[in-house]
Amino acid sequence: MKRCIGLSCLFAMLLTAILALGGCATCDTCCKTCVKEKCVVVWSEGTAPKRIYPNDINAAVAEGLKSLKGWEVVTADISQPDQGLPDELLNRADVLIWWGHKKHDFVNDALVVKIEKRVKEGGMGFISLHSSHFAKPNKVLMGTACSWGDYKKDSTTLDVTVKDPAHPIAKGIKNFTIKHSERYSEPYAVNEPQAVVFEGVHKLKGGGEDPSRIGMCWQVGRGKFFYFQAGHETDPVFFDENVRQIMRNAVEWAAPDKP
Repeated sequence: MKRCIGLSCLFAMLLTAILALGGCATCDTCCKTCVKEKCVVVWSEGTAPKRIYPNDINAAVAEGLKSLKGWEVVTADISQPDQGLPDELLNRADVLIWWGHKKHDFVNDALVVKIEKRVKEGGMGFISLHSSHFAKPNKVLMGTACSWGDYKKDSTTLDVTVKDPAHPIAKGIKNFTIKHSERYSEPYAVNEPQAVVFEGVHKLKGGGEDPSRIGMCWQVGRGKFFYFQAGHETDPVFFDENVRQIMRNAVEWAAPDKP
């Protein structure tokens, strides 16, 4: 009995033969092109002290993200053209990480509108760090004052506690302590978080303690939003491996679901 071999069968046989011979450069190139990396952009304003962060905070955070597989990690800052976020980059960013402190008012309102649209309509994840609670994108996305009850540089360390160990951002994290010389005191003027992943206690120079929420999550339109309260620029917070793991977890959590 004769067997009829269709085109699909012939293609499968040919592909098998090629793979048996070690494949080809063309196939490898094609496969790498077809698999699109996700993109995370780490933005900062360039005001962190160089004795702590020689290449600024965005570079320190980005360095900790380099081990993420399947991710393109891009650093951006306010001194670059389009304040570091031209349309091409912003439109392909799956997650935007933001650290700001002294230059909130210098951020263009038109850029803030674009960021808001990317999060609410495009599903881009947004991660806000420490003093970025007062950043324009943070306040627009929250829709509240985003102010803390008090700000004092009278702490020595911050004990971080995992409050929600089942949350993806807490994966692989156990309670830890970091040097942290500035505390933000409750209440935090935001909408009730959908999840509080981390809580913390600042140990004060005078011997007291000040508890507060450290890591909080919201859904803002189609986008996921994570705020991490720790990260004072005079402390090497973003070199700490626990914090770097939190950043990696947060990036993967905040990324929009792809079909």
